[in-house]
Amino acid sequence: MTPIRHHTGKRMSRTVIHNNTVYLCGQVAEDRSQGISEQTRTMLAKVDTLLAEVGSDRQHLLSATIYIKDMSLFAEMNRVWDAWVPAGHAPARACVEAAMASPELLVEISVIAALPKA
Repeated sequence: MTPIRHHTGKRMSRTVIHNNTVYLCGQVAEDRSQGISEQTRTMLAKVDTLLAEVGSDRQHLLSATIYIKDMSLFAEMNRVWDAWVPAGHAPARACVEAAMASPELLVEISVIAALPKA
């Protein structure tokens, strides 16, 4: 099966589908001037949008890797995450402290999801 790429630029594709698995590039906040809660909310909204574009959703998450600028923000980020993840559909997840690409970014996520059977 040939990978299917969406929103492809010179450096990356925002979404790649291969063998009924959806890979998203790292997603960050819409407004980088906001605090961790709002950055997390808008970042997850972008995940929802990208998954919907290819026919998947958060109930089909397989894995999530979250990069957080400072672990002192971990509990606040988790409050938003916990409200977003559907009960019984939590993916495998890792969360690591990381230097971010831009100093105002507080959180970034990379997601892998399944495509539901049609």
